[in-house]
Amino acid sequence: MDALTRRRFLLLTGAGAVAAAGAGVGWSTLARRAQTDPLPPGAGVLVVLTLYGGNDGLNTVVPAGDPAYQRARPELAYAEHELLPLADGLGLNPGMTGLKKRWDDGTLAIVRGVSYPKPDHSHFRSMAIWQTASPDTAVPTGWLGRWLDANGADPLLAVSLEPVLPPMLAGATTAGAALPVGGLKLPDGPLGSAFATLGGTVTDEPGPQAAAARAIADLHREASTLGPALNDEGSKKRGDGGALAAQLDVVANCVEMGVPTRVYSVSIGGFDTHADERGTQQQLLTEVDTAMTGFLDRMARSDRGHNVVLLAYSEFGRRVAANANQGTDHGTAGPVFVAGSAVRGGFLGEQPSLTDLDNGDLKPTTDFRDVYATMLAGVLGADPERVLGAGRHTLPILAA
Repeated sequence: MDALTRRRFLLLTGAGAVAAAGAGVGWSTLARRAQTDPLPPGAGVLVVLTLYGGNDGLNTVVPAGDPAYQRARPELAYAEHELLPLADGLGLNPGMTGLKKRWDDGTLAIVRGVSYPKPDHSHFRSMAIWQTASPDTAVPTGWLGRWLDANGADPLLAVSLEPVLPPMLAGATTAGAALPVGGLKLPDGPLGSAFATLGGTVTDEPGPQAAAARAIADLHREASTLGPALNDEGSKKRGDGGALAAQLDVVANCVEMGVPTRVYSVSIGGFDTHADERGTQQQLLTEVDTAMTGFLDRMARSDRGHNVVLLAYSEFGRRVAANANQGTDHGTAGPVFVAGSAVRGGFLGEQPSLTDLDNGDLKPTTDFRDVYATMLAGVLGADPERVLGAGRHTLPILAA
């Protein structure tokens, strides 16, 4: 089994090299663009949440009433009374109380059985397929990188809150900007006051000096607006939402400010649950639920936030049967979550059979590229064929 770390994956895929395309782009640039080039009213914003490690979809959207589920993982399985009921005999993991409320109010869609043809059990190959949207041949560009290439080559159209730019944001000629959370802290006291005065304007000041003054002023405005979210101390105060909540808090600030970014990438790892899965996964799903619902609540209260759609996926699901360590091994299909005020809630895609298996794995029922096509067309207003090629279909995920 290939042990997964996000950093190893990102470095092996070469994403670190393309991050240089965003050199010279920072939070102060983003804050300034919110003033000079704000997000147009009504523009859709896509937030892509990656669950690294291969989340066990069968213990996330749980078919507890199916005898085959109980037989396949007798000690790992949830009983029906432990779950948050959805429909069609399925229930949500008990750690996902916030998303259950989104389901009830019709702003959470769950796409079932999502994968790609001829699934691969390798973390790195499967994640590369999901991020490039190219199941058959390896390509050097990500699906959202190709969207960037076709939309003005502006790196600030797509921003990653992760330490290294994910491959999905790397195009042939353009890469998104990697602007990780943490560490924004300006000096305080007399030194801080003196530093702040350097950002003042002076009549007839030479160009380079004026540019430096504007940069200092932008930095202080950035610290004032984004600072609590970007600072490590602020991140520590987010309770059960953890680092993911910190990332989404920054995204929410950017949306509310009117930053012109159309795509954000956030992530959380730890889902490679080969042993003692139940407690570990439920804790992780609780963290995801807390972060997602806090973000979605905030966006629902914001005019710009009504156009934000959050897409959450993992590189594969797990095998149907539990292993000897009360965990699960690498599998194939799993659920994808799509949430937001613009989402038409409910199930999409057919629930995979637990008895008609492919060598112990679920048979996919929904192609992940159709989910992407829906996001491109419905959220970003783009032509899916230019990014994904011909033959894709959009799904009725978004409200008309």
